[in-house]
Amino acid sequence: MIALLAAVEVASGVIQGYYGPIMVDIAHDLDVRYADLNWLEAAQLIFSALVVPPLARLGDLVGHRRVLVVATAVTAAATWGIAFAPSFPLMLLAWTLQGTYVVWLPIEVAVIHRRTAGRPDQGRVTRRVAAILVATLELSVIAAAVLAGQLADRVSVTTMLVLPAVVVTVCLPVLAFLEEVPGVRGGRFDWGGLGLMTLAVLAVLGGLVLIRVDGASSVPAWLLVLLGAALLVPWWRYETRHPDPLVDVRLLAHPAQWSVQATAFLVGMSLLGAQVPLSTYFRSDPAVHGYGFGLTAAEGSARIALYVACLAVGALSLGPVSRLLGARRAMTVGCVVYAVGYAAWLPLHASPGAAWGVMAVVGLGTGGLVAAIPAAAAAAAPPGRVGSATGLTNAAKTIGGGIASSVFAICLAGTGTLEVSGGSLAGYYAVWSICAVSGLLAALVLALTARARAVVSEVPAGPERSPCR
Repeated sequence: MIALLAAVEVASGVIQGYYGPIMVDIAHDLDVRYADLNWLEAAQLIFSALVVPPLARLGDLVGHRRVLVVATAVTAAATWGIAFAPSFPLMLLAWTLQGTYVVWLPIEVAVIHRRTAGRPDQGRVTRRVAAILVATLELSVIAAAVLAGQLADRVSVTTMLVLPAVVVTVCLPVLAFLEEVPGVRGGRFDWGGLGLMTLAVLAVLGGLVLIRVDGASSVPAWLLVLLGAALLVPWWRYETRHPDPLVDVRLLAHPAQWSVQATAFLVGMSLLGAQVPLSTYFRSDPAVHGYGFGLTAAEGSARIALYVACLAVGALSLGPVSRLLGARRAMTVGCVVYAVGYAAWLPLHASPGAAWGVMAVVGLGTGGLVAAIPAAAAAAAPPGRVGSATGLTNAAKTIGGGIASSVFAICLAGTGTLEVSGGSLAGYYAVWSICAVSGLLAALVLALTARARAVVSEVPAGPERSPCR
């Protein structure tokens, strides 16, 4: 089972690593500005944030393999759409739908956690397998990034974009060999909760889009953001009354669970939101923009390879570090390390040699968190909510990344203008500072909730259930 799940993570690695080195080439092919590339990432992340909770809950209800097959089929179709999109709007649509792949890892962790139920070492085994899956993912990212860099100057952009579509499509017959983990009987899907959550998230992101177009002084934009925040109140109340909520907010209110979800949100701001700014900064020509290193696609892929290799090392070190410090303290250390890495960009951004070291530090700190966060959420959830809890970590991570990506687009493009290509150095300062602060906040959240006890028993159904027994 681990081998089959790892094969799916190979496809995930291709999706996450292949496009980075050629983002500038995609921009040239579609005749769009660098700053506008952030909206590809922002749209995909927000779609992922919306689709992961319902798919993860469906995994708990109808079986995880079925959801993996459906999610893989949608991802494959979208990846083919990216390859042959004739315009930026169609590319944006396909890129958005491709975000369905984000549900893969949390469902895989839920599968392993469910399969090891009753074992005294369930938590340790889940963390170990999660680390293996993440390491497989990161090694695949490296291979994909290097391959993309080598192909960039040899074939057309369309030909290059066909390769990820082929890899994802191959996963469909692979999943036929995966043993099904039965769903929980008696549950029902919460459409009302999904609708309210969707409206809240779309309102917030719609406001950020208006800020990007009209500037930070846009009153309608800020009203939309406030409306989205206000919609969370009725959503929360609805979920507390629902007998089988999409997001069990009573469970989420427990410190062992909300601290993990908050960490996922904050880590997602840098892990997912900063990838396009980093790619454009490394490839920006200093003679033209006054900053950057002017890397080619192949050189940019080498940068990604180093960063992701450090992510893999960080993921594989999760087990030993957790045994030494404990799971929560290990996560806290990871947050501090990547925060220090991003902070180091501020004084060291002009040095190519120092930039490689900074990316290594960021990768080492973040790698263990990618594996630790879903495992920690699974450990703090009752058996019938494992898929929902692990899926919610990816939703929180992608919401954080989507919001950050939108904010970064505003920082790099300036307020109320669409005429900036690479962004300003002040905008990159803002990006690195936000990423550093997010890491320190995540470390603070984990440190303050270090004594929280995990939820290890089933939460009884009904509006009067307790979040923890």
